Amino acid sequence: MQAMGMRRAIIVTGAIALAGCTTVTTPTKGDPLESYNRTMFTINDTVDQYALKPVAKGYVWAVPEPVRNSVTNFFSNIGDVYIAANNLLQLKIADGVSDIMRVAINTLFGVGGLFDVATIAKLPKHSGDFGLTLGHYGVPAGPYVVLPLLGPSTVRDSAGLVVDYFGNPLTYVSPDSVSWALYGVNLINVRANLLGATDVLADAALDKYSFVRNAYLQRRQYLISGGDSNMPDYGEAPLPNYGDEGAAPAVGASATAAPAPASGTAAAPAPASGPSNTVPGNQYVPPSGFPSFRLR
Repeated sequence: MQAMGMRRAIIVTGAIALAGCTTVTTPTKGDPLESYNRTMFTINDTVDQYALKPVAKGYVWAVPEPVRNSVTNFFSNIGDVYIAANNLLQLKIADGVSDIMRVAINTLFGVGGLFDVATIAKLPKHSGDFGLTLGHYGVPAGPYVVLPLLGPSTVRDSAGLVVDYFGNPLTYVSPDSVSWALYGVNLINVRANLLGATDVLADAALDKYSFVRNAYLQRRQYLISGGDSNMPDYGEAPLPNYGDEGAAPAVGASATAAPAPASGTAAAPAPASGPSNTVPGNQYVPPSGFPSFRLR
């Protein structure tokens, strides 16, 4: 029975891969790996729907919210260590020192990072990894690529993942079983925090792959440039605005004006121009094959 079940799983996975490979015969401008990316996105999404998402829902059901918040704060405090290192490598001295102070305050007064005292003390939370450091020094992003389980990335960011792994304090926890257990808890906790976002995406996005790609690339470019950024041109129609009236357009939306509505219908709000089209840093969690499973 086990052999038959594994055989069925292999056949289903192969069918999904073949279907994904035949989805795109001509890659979209700016996304030369689109055929592979869509295949891997579909595989990641399938694994998420049938494995990670149910586990995350069980985690939310079994673990009280205050405990989940403490778990999030604990891993966030660990992440501030290599965020600080990357900000210092980018010569962002003020941000790096602020990150170090966050770690010290949360570790000492937040019971090992279980409580986010630093945010109450007005020390902001930053984002940082080695991919952003490479981008800061002008290393081009390269083609967009979807990694198995890890989700959206680029060639540059994929190379940075190796440095991120060795820069993560969890990597050096001994024995190895405890280290991997901590990585697993972090993964489940991150997925649980994204349950609401994935439900919104499933209802709102006509093409989840394009939505996630554009959101990821826009946020990464924003973090590198500090807001003065431009999205790559994929030659696609603008995404609809799912926000409230007067809100900025959806991620990846074009800044051009929409056609006039038919008579008798309410006029759609005109999208804002300039930097308001950009997702503010740390306000959108890129879906680490949706969601994103990057442990940072």
